[in-house]
Amino acid sequence: MKNNTMYSYKFARPSLTVDCVVFGVNEDKLQILIIQRGIDPFRGHWALPGGFVRIEETIDEAAIRELKEETGLKNIFLEQLYTFGQIDRDPRERVVSIAYYSLVNLHNHFVQASTDADRAVWYNVRELPKLAFDHDKIVEVALARLKGKLRYQPIGFELLPSKFTLTQLQRLYEIILEKDLDKRNFRKRILQFDILDPTKEFEENVAHRAAQLYQFNKSKYKKMIKQGISFDL
Repeated sequence: MKNNTMYSYKFARPSLTVDCVVFGVNEDKLQILIIQRGIDPFRGHWALPGGFVRIEETIDEAAIRELKEETGLKNIFLEQLYTFGQIDRDPRERVVSIAYYSLVNLHNHFVQASTDADRAVWYNVRELPKLAFDHDKIVEVALARLKGKLRYQPIGFELLPSKFTLTQLQRLYEIILEKDLDKRNFRKRILQFDILDPTKEFEENVAHRAAQLYQFNKSKYKKMIKQGISFDL
């Protein structure tokens, strides 16, 4: 191995970690996946899944690995959220964390805690317990990003079944944005984009009149963006 002593750093370097905020919707509530820590510091406390980046892996690889190891979640898209570098954010040493966030249909993913996590559960975002480290702040930033992005990108479809009603779609927006939306205006606006394909299927086993089911058309959305048409609700 080539001797790189002459290129050694003279200054102390902080450790690097990743933390993951995973959103899902269940029973009209926005939820976040959290773990109960099985090791110190904060043993027994709730926290976001995450951990230290290994020297041989990228930060994206570290986020994917930690999420799978601690919760069992895999094959989901993670997007970088923000870098958190408060000097005293970790009692062990100077640690900088790169946070990620993701949206999943929680009914399609089975969670199971392992490695240094004793439990992994979905928790109502508005009823979260006090989280370890600065994870409360990370969740706050992730929520703000989710609300903002929901208005200019159709990311909400990741939280829905592949086939859904317009009422389900509107309710999803209301849950995340935490406010009621006008039914007529919402439907008129969303249908104007022409990114929803009506199916020949309808709701089943409902007391009211069965509503038609729709599917999100990613190809139409990509074409819309390429044409310079912005998605703005």
